[in-house]
Amino acid sequence: MLGEDILFLDVTELSRRIHARKITSLELTESYLDRSRRLGPQLNAYVTITEKLALEQARRADAELQAGHSRGPLHGIPYAAKDLLAVRGYPTTWGARPYAHQQFDYDATVIRRLEQAGAVLIGKAAMIELAGGMNYRYASASITGAAKNPWNTGFWTCGSSSGSGAIVAGALAAFALGTETWGSILCPSSFCGVSGLRPTYGRVSRYGAMALAYSMDKIGPLARSAEDLGTILQVIAAHDPKDAGSLPAAEAAFHASSVAARRARPLRVGYLGKMWEKPMPEVAAAADAAVHVLAANGAHVEEAAFPEGPWDEIGNITVAVEGASAFYSLISSGRVAELTDPLGHVAGYSNLTIGANDYHRAQRIRRLLQEKIDAMYERYDVLVAACQPVTATPIGANLETELTFSDPIGVIGNLCGLPAVSVPCGFAKNGLPVGLEFLGRVLDDANVLAAAALYQQHTTWQKRRPPLT
Repeated sequence: MLGEDILFLDVTELSRRIHARKITSLELTESYLDRSRRLGPQLNAYVTITEKLALEQARRADAELQAGHSRGPLHGIPYAAKDLLAVRGYPTTWGARPYAHQQFDYDATVIRRLEQAGAVLIGKAAMIELAGGMNYRYASASITGAAKNPWNTGFWTCGSSSGSGAIVAGALAAFALGTETWGSILCPSSFCGVSGLRPTYGRVSRYGAMALAYSMDKIGPLARSAEDLGTILQVIAAHDPKDAGSLPAAEAAFHASSVAARRARPLRVGYLGKMWEKPMPEVAAAADAAVHVLAANGAHVEEAAFPEGPWDEIGNITVAVEGASAFYSLISSGRVAELTDPLGHVAGYSNLTIGANDYHRAQRIRRLLQEKIDAMYERYDVLVAACQPVTATPIGANLETELTFSDPIGVIGNLCGLPAVSVPCGFAKNGLPVGLEFLGRVLDDANVLAAAALYQQHTTWQKRRPPLT
């Protein structure tokens, strides 16, 4: 089996070694599968390991390379997919007991695109039940139990892409897919010390993915570096007529070369240094230090601030109403009683009582917010802030009392469909990672990736490994 020095390499380097025949896809896949079988249960990282499929795909990848055919930079690269993405022949549980035996006879579009690119699916990543669509108080709100943080298994990975964060941080796969409606890619990336991308809304097809909030759901990758994220986005970004929210072909397409082109020009950075009301001192210090790195390496940085407004309330109404619609059958049948978290037994009924007037008023205010935020990008290329004001929470914490802060960057970014990247920018005294978020204008995914790549070019936080054995 290949050792950690290989398994912790980023996608770019793994691809180079596979194409140079220094390692084979089968060797890499078997090594990640072995690590996933050994360490995955310690972290509650997987729902299902797709070993048979993975070995078939890896052998095919090696045979094609032997014959001189490469499908691109993800050819032969093993990955994991959040378990709300349909994979033909395997359960897709949505992390919830009512759907424990659910199967689909088709692949999600994003799974199909990765297969066409030669990537190797090694497992379905654990997640918070229904991606938090019925609300939850505890990290244990999952069919697999609480996902544990590789940096300290007494702490959580964050939801709802909880398993995806654990898998990438623990080097159980080269990258993973997550989804985000409000923080579920960026928070696990921050808590687990990995790089994660939430693409522009509509850039990646959601066909074959569980719906939570139709106007906010997005699919994106978690990986080792910003460079990896751009490589993966190039493969999974495309128009899909099967997704009503999919962008037109010219807008949906993404080319990784655009990141390098963007880095040729100085970045205008707005620092949201006072966005969080009471951040941990070490988090604030890490973000300040990161911004100094950007300024020292060509970025023009100045203070920025979001417009004030009832943004959390607007976000909560939107997710509650759209989620109640998505899970109406589950709620009306009473099967929400089968969910793990007690809050999930009642929240759906409460969500059904929100009136149409409240929802439509929220959407009118949402439109005003989108106009205000778009105007900010006349001055800045990217906005930057600490991704979360805290590090990972204890595994048994009551999240309603532990995570009580307002989340302006999360709710504004998702209500407006903005692309964002979180990358590691340091560690707190408790040994847990701190994340730095870059937030861009709609369709300016290249800007946030360029800013993140600039930062990672001059730091090494992304190369740290958790003490996982």
